[in-house]
Amino acid sequence: MKQLLLINDTPANRISYYHVLLLMASLPFDMFYSHIILISFTLHTLIHLDKSRVKSLRSFKLLILPSVLFITIIATIYSINPKAAFNEWTLRIPLLLFPVVFLLNGLDWKKYRENLLMGFSLVCALTVFYLFTMVLITVRFYHMPLRAVFGEGFTNHNFSGPLKIHATFFSFQLVISLVYLLSVLIRGVTSKWLRNIYIISCLILISGMIQLSSKSILIILFVAVNVVLPLYLLQGKQRRRYMITGWLITVTGIVAILSISTFRDRYVTLLKEDVSTDKTLPRNSDSRFERWRVAAARIKDRPLLGYGSGSEVSLLKDDFYNAKMYSSYLNGLNSHNQYISFVLKSGVWGLAVYILTLIYGFKIAFKRKDVLFISFMLIIAVVSVSENVLDVDKGVMFYSFFFSFFMFSAPDYETIISEEQKADEYLIPLATNVLAVTS
Repeated sequence: MKQLLLINDTPANRISYYHVLLLMASLPFDMFYSHIILISFTLHTLIHLDKSRVKSLRSFKLLILPSVLFITIIATIYSINPKAAFNEWTLRIPLLLFPVVFLLNGLDWKKYRENLLMGFSLVCALTVFYLFTMVLITVRFYHMPLRAVFGEGFTNHNFSGPLKIHATFFSFQLVISLVYLLSVLIRGVTSKWLRNIYIISCLILISGMIQLSSKSILIILFVAVNVVLPLYLLQGKQRRRYMITGWLITVTGIVAILSISTFRDRYVTLLKEDVSTDKTLPRNSDSRFERWRVAAARIKDRPLLGYGSGSEVSLLKDDFYNAKMYSSYLNGLNSHNQYISFVLKSGVWGLAVYILTLIYGFKIAFKRKDVLFISFMLIIAVVSVSENVLDVDKGVMFYSFFFSFFMFSAPDYETIISEEQKADEYLIPLATNVLAVTS
């Protein structure tokens, strides 16, 4: 574990390394910290800039990674709400800043990729542990039964509430952390105590994602853990054994989760309501499907160019009122669909650029057989169906940092594990412990 804090490099690179480590560790917390660290990291990079690295800015990646920001800038030209459009510029500046800093900084991203991901994963596990500790303290203080931990008051946004972060956006980070730790366990860990730490961390992260109850995230998690990991990191009998174990754990976990009324309501009842058009159903908010329908009706008038950056909320507010969707109107909600959002604000051309960016990311991720990069792209592509990922600071920071990080820290798969180092020693105890927690 010493290598996480003590690295052998130049003073400038060590400072860069600590900046990135702190930045990743700050992602689950208030945006103030990540923004301050990003500014400091940018200034440090410019102060120690090697002029020879300026040529790297000619990279094609510098057009792809910040493409969403470029869409925002171009669509501002004809925006019906210029003030909100410029606010979007401010929100999305990290989309350009991260790839530029990654290109100009002298840190060897590939060399320190494992260190940085390990630090990030352990911080996420500790953060979830802290949240569970706060829940248990609250339950004990108010003399509530232990089963209250799984009640509505301590799940979803109420669970992530102390961090002031949206449950789904926090779940993004937990997926990356869990997939990374599982990949480490699959590759093999010689130290028994380290292996135990990683297994415990995995169990904490899984428990955290269940408690956060993000429906789309659990679907992504299933694909990443049960398909992507074994497909690229295992072969033959080990792959089959892992997948069978994964399916058994998944089925057992689903049965266990749905046996708890809070989770059953969250994953079944609320899911039905979210895709329903029946307005007679009792509900606390309007369904996503209804918001998509209202946004689609507005898009019909200007499908090619849209209404310009920053126009979405103000446009839909009146439409929600006219459709008697008063919850969406009062809360000033957006469409809750990144793809629809792009068409609404920048037209079909904006959506096309965004989809091409995602395709490019998937192409690179699959080409490199990078399970973390693939998992990241799955998160963005799938959650974009149910959330405006790039209209929230935590979503922008997650997208811009990890897209750049995975793009510039390609792993070397030529030396990846041999079959003898795999599942027999590590996956069986891992599966047993996970099964025990989810039962």
